[in-house]
Amino acid sequence: MRKLLHFRDFSIFKKIMAAFLAALLPLMLITWIINQQGAASIRKEISESMMNTTHFYLDSLDQEVDRIYRYLPNYVMDTDLMELASTGDVMSAYERSAKVLEIQKRLHLMKDSSPFIQESRAYVPLIERTILSSNYETKVEEQEYQAMRQSTNMYDQPFIYWQNRLFISMQYPGSTVRDPLFAISIELSTRKIIEKLSQITNSREGQTAMLRMDQEWSLVSGSNTGLLDVMKQLAVDKQEQQAKEGYETIKFEGKRYLTIYRYSELWNSYLVSSVPESAILGPIRKYQVWFWCAAVLAVGIVLFFSYSLRRLIYRPLMRLIYSFRRVQQNKLEYIAVDRGEDEFGYLYHAFNNTVSSLKTLIEENYEQQIRNQRSELKRLQSQINPHFLYNCFFVLCRLIKSDHQKEKAYQFCLYIGQYFQFITRNTEDEIPLSMEMDHSRTYVEMQRICYGDRIGVEFDDRVPDMMVPRLILQPIIENAYVHALGNMRSHGMLRVYGETREETFILCIEDNGDSISELNIQQLNDRLARPHYTFEETTGLINVHRRLQLRYGEEYGITVSRSDLGGLKVTIQLRMS
Repeated sequence: MRKLLHFRDFSIFKKIMAAFLAALLPLMLITWIINQQGAASIRKEISESMMNTTHFYLDSLDQEVDRIYRYLPNYVMDTDLMELASTGDVMSAYERSAKVLEIQKRLHLMKDSSPFIQESRAYVPLIERTILSSNYETKVEEQEYQAMRQSTNMYDQPFIYWQNRLFISMQYPGSTVRDPLFAISIELSTRKIIEKLSQITNSREGQTAMLRMDQEWSLVSGSNTGLLDVMKQLAVDKQEQQAKEGYETIKFEGKRYLTIYRYSELWNSYLVSSVPESAILGPIRKYQVWFWCAAVLAVGIVLFFSYSLRRLIYRPLMRLIYSFRRVQQNKLEYIAVDRGEDEFGYLYHAFNNTVSSLKTLIEENYEQQIRNQRSELKRLQSQINPHFLYNCFFVLCRLIKSDHQKEKAYQFCLYIGQYFQFITRNTEDEIPLSMEMDHSRTYVEMQRICYGDRIGVEFDDRVPDMMVPRLILQPIIENAYVHALGNMRSHGMLRVYGETREETFILCIEDNGDSISELNIQQLNDRLARPHYTFEETTGLINVHRRLQLRYGEEYGITVSRSDLGGLKVTIQLRMS
């Protein structure tokens, strides 16, 4: 409800623009939602399609590898290989060659059994030979042979990754207590596996990687190493979350990639495929382009509508409002009528007629108002009646009677003369601030003679060259003596100083009196906030405050607060210009 009431205070231009946008933006929003839902639907369908493709290729690869390593024990139990590995050193050359040829035939059959097998080998340490399916004269490479022996449980860890090559191996006997008689390894073709993986995203300019989680190796169908790092991080995150499969969007070099991931128990790896969304959402891009064209057109319509509205309605209305504000500032100026017979033309003529009538009334009443204001200032000024003058003559008599106070009595007479000279000079309403400060210092010197050293005074009379109403400082100082310092038993303190803030000069009068409470300060501020409704005696703060506001305006005058000295602080704000 409050927002609705606040909206009622908006300008007509804002209300019309809000109504126009309220009709236009929902249409644009609905179009955007339809476009986004279409993109999301296509993304979901393609993601599910890629997920099914990933399932198919990964399952077929798992089945093929599973068939290979489950059939491998049949070759390990080969009788020729066992005989050669146990008695080959005592065989004749002919018998050993015949055994090797028979073993090679079976290794060749093993190699041809799957397109993913690159080579099959038998390591026979006794005769120091590595038998390959197609090569006869070979020796046992010790490092390779030792690498093939690392797999102690081939069903838990069937793969050996060595020098960027992938193997499945089995030794005989399987016990690790003593050295084996021989070992058989099958080297898988990483090229064939990568070709298989690339079929998942090849048509969409993507990249697929098989990422082993417990070893630092991977099979990648692309060459984008930066994207591969992002895919590896995704696999690590999914492993920590124990997520087996799914899809999400990743960002790389400012591009968005739709990424499919699935975990393989056999490989202990994540198969991750990333495809640029630009390749996936290509058909819907043209609709997004059309949407942005429509959005640009809508912005153009809004700008044209707002320009027309501003030119035809807002500017003429603001001219009228500006002219009314000028009238509020007492600047009666006519509006140039540059309109036809429309509504604004009528308002302009009516405004000019009103201004003409106001000028007539002001000319009739202006001088009377000036006279009333000057009379008010004179009346308020004449109300100032310094209370201490009743006692001045008693003090003077006491000084004259004293044999040791003749010089002080003489000085006191001079101060009284200067004081009366200033008070009775009524020909000028305003005087320089420096003259007002001199008069206040004269008053302070008179009080110093009356009170002696019991009241200390700090007086900074450095003030700017400016004109102020008469008697604005001395009454404030007099109140400090009468109500705060005069009845103190302890040492009194009075401080008068000024400071300049931009176009305002501030006079501060502080005392250390102990008779005023926070409630008294609040009540005094309340009286100062409504000086025109105060009917009590106005010879003190109220007098000065009211005259300053008549002179400078409502934002100037007097404020009171608690002084740093402990008593009352009176602040007088004066406009310098």
